[in-house]
Amino acid sequence: MGLLNGRPYEIFTGLYDEDDGIYIPKNIEKGTIIKSVDAQERKHYDFQYANKRGYKTTIEGLDGKFDPEFWNYAKLLSGVLRYAMPVDQVIKLVQGLELNNESINTWKNGVERALKKYVLEGTEARGRKCPSCGQATLVYAEGCLKCTSCGHSKCGG
Repeated sequence: MGLLNGRPYEIFTGLYDEDDGIYIPKNIEKGTIIKSVDAQERKHYDFQYANKRGYKTTIEGLDGKFDPEFWNYAKLLSGVLRYAMPVDQVIKLVQGLELNNESINTWKNGVERALKKYVLEGTEARGRKCPSCGQATLVYAEGCLKCTSCGHSKCGG
């Protein structure tokens, strides 16, 4: 997730390609996206992070390491985020995607989980009802959906 002033600005996501792989240690929580341009004037993205000893590691060609279909969805979502659509509405948009791919649900859940971290505490989940009590009283709290009526909580995708 790329941030601008603490708000999601762009998202880099796709299905992991085992053949070309991206190997980032689990303790890495942040890094820098570097936009580069090759000799043919094509844009590419690299990811750079500092390891626990402070040495920088750069993964080049980030855009070529994901399934192109999912990379394109991420580009679309990045455009929506750049123009400041509220994050809870971006989540709703992702939830509404109906695509003919078995892997899309896993991808959608991951994107939703990542975006929920950036929804302001107490934001109403408009248009959604609690699966437990049926009331339209769901709010985002600590990255989860919680019902203010019955206390039901759902985290994850």
